[in-house]
Amino acid sequence: MIVCRSAAELEKMKAAGRLVGEVLTAMSGAVAPGVSTGELDALAEKLIVDAGAKPAFKGYHGYPATICASVNEEVIHGIPSPKRVLHEGDVISIDVGASLNGYFGDSAVTLPVGQVSPAAATLLRVTEESLYKAIAAVKPGGRVSDIGHAVQKHVEAFGFSVVRDFVGHGIGERMHEDPQIPNYGEPGRGPRLAEGMVLAIEPMVNAGTPQVKVLSDGWTAVTRDKSLSAHFEHTVAVTADGAWILTAREVAVPAAR
Repeated sequence: MIVCRSAAELEKMKAAGRLVGEVLTAMSGAVAPGVSTGELDALAEKLIVDAGAKPAFKGYHGYPATICASVNEEVIHGIPSPKRVLHEGDVISIDVGASLNGYFGDSAVTLPVGQVSPAAATLLRVTEESLYKAIAAVKPGGRVSDIGHAVQKHVEAFGFSVVRDFVGHGIGERMHEDPQIPNYGEPGRGPRLAEGMVLAIEPMVNAGTPQVKVLSDGWTAVTRDKSLSAHFEHTVAVTADGAWILTAREVAVPAAR
């Protein structure tokens, strides 16, 4: 069942989304060579708890951490560890979810670690662009498949591939709600978009083929061909004027080191 949220509910979701955005801004400033994904996880958890919220991922179906930290060929659901240290030239996808006053926010960004290759930089740029192409397709009367079509069209024009095993989703009083939002497909299909719907739109894009596999930890999804992957996500509400990005964030300035 797809739920359309009231104006009051959307304000609560905006508060959760704003917090998630603030955490990701902090993550953006903290990512650097020599930093471990475990350190990033501890920082994210402190920021969420100090704000009076709860990490949405920790304990979800047994997931052991606050953030998902997926490095290089890891697509999503990478488990943070103090032993996983970032190196110059890596890319890291950080996915953050939080529950505040009964409502969820969910957002992700893929960041360069120091200087990255031109190919990696292009992958990140195109994936982020595809997210905003998808968001631009959100309007009352449109269809869910318009969102994924916008992602696929942009990504494939650059020779990249869309992951098909994982999808975006509705979000609200639960982390994952209807509808599912694939990042591919023909436009004009699926449920019709209506004011008050809230969607977590999250392109997952591989530099190589779209095939992925899940590692023995039961969580970490990686590209089968070991190519780089990128992941960007925003929680957006459908309004009369189009999409309202509930997880909008500031651009972080890296801390002096």
